[in-house]
Amino acid sequence: MKPELSADEQSKDRFFASLAKVSEEMVEAHGKDFAMGALVLAARWIAEGKFGKAEEPMH
Repeated sequence: MKPELSADEQSKDRFFASLAKVSEEMVEAHGKDFAMGALVLAARWIAEGKFGKAEEPMH
């Protein structure tokens, strides 16, 4: 019998599912290196508090 997930756990599961889908799409479109780099860069932005700030695109 599986324990029921809390609302917080259900929300986190939905985000993990979304991340998995986006990751798969990035790998299919541009390869593993791009997908890993993009996710690492996103993690770095989160750590540095840079999300939501308007900056010049770097691509």
